Amino acid sequence: MTRRTDWAEYDRLDAPQERGRGGHGGPEGADDGAYGGELSRGERGSPGRGGRGRRRRRGFGEPPGDAQDGGPSSSSRAEPGESSGDPAERARAICLRLLTGTPRTRKQLADALRKREIPDEVAEEVLSRFEEVGLIDDGAFAGAWVESRHHGRGLARRALAQELRTKGVDSTLIDEAVAQLDSEQEEATARELVARKLRATRGLDRDKRLRRLAGMLARKGYSEGMALRVVRQALEEEGEETEFLTDGEYEG
Repeated sequence: MTRRTDWAEYDRLDAPQERGRGGHGGPEGADDGAYGGELSRGERGSPGRGGRGRRRRRGFGEPPGDAQDGGPSSSSRAEPGESSGDPAERARAICLRLLTGTPRTRKQLADALRKREIPDEVAEEVLSRFEEVGLIDDGAFAGAWVESRHHGRGLARRALAQELRTKGVDSTLIDEAVAQLDSEQEEATARELVARKLRATRGLDRDKRLRRLAGMLARKGYSEGMALRVVRQALEEEGEETEFLTDGEYEG
């Protein structure tokens, strides 16, 4: 069961500059936009008068600025508190800033602290305290990640599990998160993905259409058997003869 965030504890831990920004910085107070997948080209907007267009929304868990250090680009001014001589104060300030606007896993925050040369024992203490008050919750992160990436990008359980592993989520929590999806839901999403891409393959020969569409599903983590079954059914509904099509290797 997900723990409720102790916002009184958040205020106690919070650096002065984090208050008054008009939003919570923890997982439960994150902007809904942080949970979305990538926007389509049309949704991103195009530059208008004066060269200004709608800003692209960050995806779930996507760090702002420089992805190499998990924080803003080097041109940004250092946040108050990070210049403190106390490593624990610096660690808290770094974590609070990184958690503002988007959830993070414990490993993501630990990596950021290590790159900022926070001693391991200090980082461990601060991260454990953040977990205790609910500001870090890898289980909630994994569940929200699966929901967002499946509905936003159409990713299957295998691809979602791999993404969560790269973010340092425990295997037990990954299993619980991907269990939200069953085979029927995966197949329904696979059919939607194929339906959207089907028109772009018209004019190609049957084998190539099969390989291209099945390859698209494979890249999103769908099994070979499900991918081929879904694509063949879609082609048959268009009037294509698929009885004699060989499975072959699809274009991954």
